[in-house]
Order: sequence, then structure tokens, then C-alpha cells
Amino acid sequence: MSAPSGGPVLELDGVFASYGTYRALFGVSLSVPASGIVALLGSNGAGKSTVARVVSGLVPVTDGTVSVDGRDVTNLPAHRIARIGVAQVTEGRGIFSTLSVEENLVLSFGKKLPKREVRGAIERAYEAFPVLGERRRQQAGTLSGGQQRMLSLAKALAVPPRLLVADELSLGLAPVVIDAVYRGLNAIRDQGCALLVVEQQIDRALAIADHAVVLAKGTVAWSGPGAQAEGAMEEVLASGAVAE
Repeated sequence: MSAPSGGPVLELDGVFASYGTYRALFGVSLSVPASGIVALLGSNGAGKSTVARVVSGLVPVTDGTVSVDGRDVTNLPAHRIARIGVAQVTEGRGIFSTLSVEENLVLSFGKKLPKREVRGAIERAYEAFPVLGERRRQQAGTLSGGQQRMLSLAKALAVPPRLLVADELSLGLAPVVIDAVYRGLNAIRDQGCALLVVEQQIDRALAIADHAVVLAKGTVAWSGPGAQAEGAMEEVLASGAVAE
């Protein structure tokens, strides 16, 4: 992993991206400071998940640059970006379904920590997500969707990445489960990790975000303090820049 540079952990500068002939992003620029949380907002089709995939190396950049800790990572393979310190948790699972909850954590933490530190890391994960402790011997594939998302997040608690990209983690979850997921995001930030939170539930994202970026049709329609973002989002919607 690269050493922190003192500048933004993540910086996108004039990024364009496409899926084949379909152009999805048009000159997107944004940054995420160290230990900061940036909410990426917008309606369906605005380009939020495309930004997340660009950052993680899953969608190629056709123009512009993506930097992590001052290092140009534009169009590096996803596994190399992950080694630099970028992790992505999506509304999908990212777990080993045939292993128990604890076996998932042991396997993940064992790759990142000395053996003597694995048990302590597991206990910290259970403190952050008590339901996982209650279900430690349960096969991960039989957990609810929200519990599986918690397990994916818990894996980041042992050695937090420089940047965690959280893509639509609240999708399809009950409010009480979303509360637990967002408490987990705060716990990860408290360990010094920067977060880019891609979310349609504006109130959830803004409750923890320092800064917000509103996308409309693949472009940045507004960027500013999280406390001002809800009003800005309403203005963008009222202007017709985002299809409701």
C-alpha cells in the first residue's frame, strides 16, 4: 500500500467513462479527504455506481485521471488498485457462502494480520456487529441479505483500507438493519479509513457525510458540504437535470 501523501486519498479529475458505445460519465471531478466521508448522490442512471466501479478499476476510464494518495491508478487492473488500499463493498455479497461467519472472518483476517492478532480482530468485528457474534457458527450463505452485508463490512475492520467504496448498501434492507450497517461504516471511518458512500437514501448518507456530490446524467451537478446537500438535490431535481 502506498504511504499517505497528505493530499486527498481519492481524486477524480475530469473522468469520462463508457460501457462499450454507451457513454456514462462526462468529466466527473471529485475528491475524498483522509478519514473523510463523501456521499455520492443522484437518481437511478445518474452515474453513481459507474463512479464506484471506475474507482475500483472495474470500468475503464476513456479520459481523465483517477489518483489514490497522489498516485495515478487510471485503468490499473482491479487487483492492483485493491493492493494500493481501495476496497469496495456493494449491495452484492462478496462472502464465502459455504463457510460459517467465523470461518469467513478467520480467512479474511488471516491474510492481513499476524496469527496472534486474528482473535482480537474477530472480537472487534463482533462488537461492531453483534448479530454476527450471535450467528458465528451459521453458514454465511444462509444469513439474511443485511447480515451478509454486515459480514462484508466486518472484513474491513481488521486492517481498514485507505478508501472504502460503499455502493448502495441500504438497497432492500429494513431500517433497523440499515442502522447497523451505517454504524459499521462509522466504526470503519473511526479507524482512519476514508469512505465514498454511493447511496439513493439521501438522509442516510448525509447523516454521516462531511461532503456530498450530486450527479445528474453522468456529470457533477453540485458539490459541497453535506449539510447543504439535501437542498441542492431538491434544486437539481426541480431543474429537470435528473430524471425522476
